[in-house]
Amino acid sequence: MPAIHIANLTKKFGKLAAVDNLSLDINKGEIFGLLGPNGAGKTTLLSMLAVLMEPTSGEATVAGHDIRRHPIDVRKSIGMVFQTGSLDSLLTARENLELHARLFGVPKEMRQTRIQEALELVELTDRADERAGNFSGGMKRRLEIARALLHHPQVLFLDEPTVGLDPQTREHIWKYIKALSRQEQMTIILTTHYMEEADVLADRIALIDHGKIVQLDTPEGLKRQMGGDRVKLVCAKACSAHMLAALKKMPFVKSIVQGDGHLELVVQNAPKHLQTILHAVGEVEEVHVLPASLNDVFLQYTGHEIRNESAEDDAQAQWAAHR
Repeated sequence: MPAIHIANLTKKFGKLAAVDNLSLDINKGEIFGLLGPNGAGKTTLLSMLAVLMEPTSGEATVAGHDIRRHPIDVRKSIGMVFQTGSLDSLLTARENLELHARLFGVPKEMRQTRIQEALELVELTDRADERAGNFSGGMKRRLEIARALLHHPQVLFLDEPTVGLDPQTREHIWKYIKALSRQEQMTIILTTHYMEEADVLADRIALIDHGKIVQLDTPEGLKRQMGGDRVKLVCAKACSAHMLAALKKMPFVKSIVQGDGHLELVVQNAPKHLQTILHAVGEVEEVHVLPASLNDVFLQYTGHEIRNESAEDDAQAQWAAHR
């Protein structure tokens, strides 16, 4: 049985389908990435799986529990780190964890051991008795992850877990996420706007747009679908029809986009064929060769740029814009 099973799940706000007849299975112990532009439906999907929002139609199970019929069992089985901070800034780190342990029914005799283990995992033991309000953004994120783990959930939802953090702190958070997956065999569902984050962490990635999955594969599999490397040529002269025709006949040139004074090509095994391409183009001022990236895949399937900013609540933002 998969850790998460989703069948024809839909959430509508009026006539707007934020999640549109979506079906998906996520394996136990998998780090699964949800990637998409603002308003794509990522947060709405997570909210339904975490029983924070009622589906319009369809069904889903989380850790074997139906999200409609057994919401309490689902809540007991999951941990969640939200986009926006949810710590009590007046309480210490230890007190925040103690409160969460009580709310989730962690037995009294186990609480202090669980709290100590969680603090050690995220390297906050020496700051345990300081107020959370005095913590840096990265420390607060680590404490939120520790809190989500106290009741030993089978599934962990991370909604934009590193948004707004500096690159060094993001890498620290990535380390904790990987360690959790390995040590606990925990299923982790991750939404992110950072291409590198999805590439580094996810075993598989679903590209979501307009509430639908437009592509699903491993990070490497998605990049292979681009069909090659990106080659940008800044031309010394205007591109002639004859030259473009010659490029189009080359079987290793998968696509050509003509810009203002430059060409952008997708080329299979670019290092091997670059000389042939340059011979056909003639004099060039600059050559840039880059391997295909997740951002390229994203643009190919959705046509949107990913913005490195705090994401809105996808569905409700869309609904408000259409009222």
